Amino acid sequence: MSWGKLLQPDLLLSDTILSLSPDLLQARGLRGLVLDVDETLVPITMAQVSSELLPWVEAVKTVAPQIWLVSNNISETRIKRIAETLKVPYISGAAKPSRRKLRRAVEAIGLPPEQVGMVGDRLFTDVLAGNRLGMHTILVQPMVDPQEDRRYLIHSIEFFLSRALGATLVSHKP
Repeated sequence: MSWGKLLQPDLLLSDTILSLSPDLLQARGLRGLVLDVDETLVPITMAQVSSELLPWVEAVKTVAPQIWLVSNNISETRIKRIAETLKVPYISGAAKPSRRKLRRAVEAIGLPPEQVGMVGDRLFTDVLAGNRLGMHTILVQPMVDPQEDRRYLIHSIEFFLSRALGATLVSHKP
């Protein structure tokens, strides 16, 4: 598989994970989800989920009842606290784009990889790992701390490199 295909998400949302609706998941045949944590679910500077995230998870569970968190973050305490709040299992220290721990979550979900969505905010970790495993990859905009005025240089670099390698990266408007 070419680098362009490996870095091409199946779905690129122009907003945060909160715009990923149960209808959109159902239309794509997704019955399980693996979610990145840092800047996909919560800003990296925070250890608590937003008030909007809990009802989103409950709504999504109606069509994709199996949800796992798989994070590269090695702070098990932080990832565990977020997972317990959302009432979902988790894996920390995943080392994505490695597939090893991601595969473990997909096997625990018990569905074929193409029926499991890998949702994240990074092309070179989340999308690359999910595509390497044959999952349905969904790239969302980062969840950022409103107190910070951060420009996401790393995202701009990833988009530039991915396009140079052949990915098209066209956004879907929810």
